[in-house]
Amino acid sequence: MTLTDEQHAIRQMARQVADELIAPHAATWDREHRFPAETLRQLGELGLLGICIPSAHGGGGSDYLSYCLALEELSRADAGLGTTVAVHIGAGQLPILAHGTAEQVERLIPPLARGEELAAFALTEAGSGSDAGAMRTRALADGDAVALSGTKQWITNGSYAHTFNVFAREEERISGFLVRRGASGFAVTREEEKLGQHSSSTADLLFEDTPAERLGPPGAGMRIALSTLDGGRIGIAAQSVGIAQAALDLASSYAKERNAFGRPIAGFQAIAHRLADMQTEIEAGRALVWRAAQLKDAGKPHTVEGAQAKLFASRVARHWTGEAIQVLGGYGYTKDSPAERYFRDAKVTEIYEGTSEIQRIVISRALLGDAASTRSEEGVRAR
Repeated sequence: MTLTDEQHAIRQMARQVADELIAPHAATWDREHRFPAETLRQLGELGLLGICIPSAHGGGGSDYLSYCLALEELSRADAGLGTTVAVHIGAGQLPILAHGTAEQVERLIPPLARGEELAAFALTEAGSGSDAGAMRTRALADGDAVALSGTKQWITNGSYAHTFNVFAREEERISGFLVRRGASGFAVTREEEKLGQHSSSTADLLFEDTPAERLGPPGAGMRIALSTLDGGRIGIAAQSVGIAQAALDLASSYAKERNAFGRPIAGFQAIAHRLADMQTEIEAGRALVWRAAQLKDAGKPHTVEGAQAKLFASRVARHWTGEAIQVLGGYGYTKDSPAERYFRDAKVTEIYEGTSEIQRIVISRALLGDAASTRSEEGVRAR
C-alpha cells in the first residue's frame, strides 16, 4: 500500500518528535518511573494528541492510519508514552465522538484533542478482565441522575486523566458512563508497579456514589466497549511494531559495529539471518496494521483484521526484543542498553486490549463459526 503525502508528512513529523523529544529521555523516565507530563503537553501543542479527531473539535482531522503511523514512531522511542497516547485517543476520545451527545463532544473533546487534558478507559476490574461481563461496578439511576459505586483496576492514565469512560452494571445490563476527575466519591487508590512501560500511569480507581453522565443509551455499554477495543487493538499492534522496530535498529547497528574473531558479527550467518527474519516479521506486522487501519477508515468491518494485527504484531514484539538481547549478548542484558527495556515493554502488548488468547477466539470464530464456540464468551481484557 502507498501512503499519501499527508500520511508521509505525519509519519515524518512523529519520527522527528520521537527522536528529538522522547528517545533522549526514555531511559530516565523508565528508571525513575516518571510520567512525562511536560512532553505530553508538547505533543498536544504539536497536534499529536488529536491526530484523527475532526478539526471542528480541535483535532488534526487526519485518518486512523495516520494515527497508527504516529503511534508506531512514538512507541519506537518510548512504549510507555505510546500507551498513554493510544488510550488517550483510541480508548478515550473516539468513544465519546462515536457515542456521546453533541453537547458532550463539544464540551469534552476539544481540550482532550489539544492535549490540555487526558482521557482514560475504565473497564477492567479485579474479578473481570477477559470476562468483562462479570464486572461488579454498579450504576444507580434516579431520573437523569446516575451514581457509580465500585472499583476499576489497571487503568492507563488513571492518575492523570480528566475524563474517564467508565462501564458499570445497571440492573442486568452494562452501560457506559463519563466521570470527571474531582467528582465526589472518586479516588485513585493505587499506582501499579509494573514489569515495564514505567513512564505510563496504571492505576486503580474507586467510585463511591460518584456522579456520572451517560455515554450512549442504557444497556449499550458492552457494545461501546467492544467496538472501542476493535479499533484499539489496531493501535496496540502499531505500538508493537514500533517497539520491535526499535529493537531491530539497535541490534542491526550493534551487529555492524561489534567485532568478534576479527570481523563485525553482522558477517556471521547466525546473526545476519536472525536480523533478516526479524525485519521480515516486522514488515509483515506493519502490513497487517495498515490493512486493518484502512478498513476502519473506510467504515468497513475490521474486528478480525484488528485481532490478527494485534495477535501477530505483539508476538513479533515480544519474541524479537528477546532476540535483540541475544544479538547484543551480555551488553543487551544490562541497564546500559535499551534492549532490556524494549523486552520488558513488549510483553504487555500480548495482554492489554484483549489477550492473545482472546484474539485467537475472535479469529477462530470468524473462521469456523459455531464450531469454534463451546460457550458464550464476550470477554476482553482492557486497560
